[in-house]
Amino acid sequence: MNDNEKYYVLRKKAVPEVLLKVLEVKKMLENGTSKTVGEAVNAVGISRSSFYKYKDDIFFFHDNTRGKTLTFVMQMDDEPGLLSGVLKLIAEYDLNILTIHQAIPINGVASITVSIEVLSDSKDITAMMEDIESRKGIHYIKILARE
Repeated sequence: MNDNEKYYVLRKKAVPEVLLKVLEVKKMLENGTSKTVGEAVNAVGISRSSFYKYKDDIFFFHDNTRGKTLTFVMQMDDEPGLLSGVLKLIAEYDLNILTIHQAIPINGVASITVSIEVLSDSKDITAMMEDIESRKGIHYIKILARE
């Protein structure tokens, strides 16, 4: 794999503002809020050249995950019902759980690795990750791999 084919998963706060604005332009064009690139780039405050430079290099995470396997790790408090609540949430997003591995909790905190299959009718993966991360008792969630 050459350097032009490598992919990285970043949190929104680590992405430069110009790239986030490119995503805004793409969304505006897709949903019809703006009819032309010029109109959209003016609305978000970037140049046309910036849009064309980056438009093929950044996309919303969930746009390219259909039919893929996603593996993530999370640390959570070792409390009854917390893991089952997370698994229920994953099911509500129409994702297929392939594997679950829970390490023995240490000091009341468990590490869980989950692999899921993203189906064609699955809902927004980013929203699911945010929903899990916002739950009481979840310390963090990180994506390990996407195949």
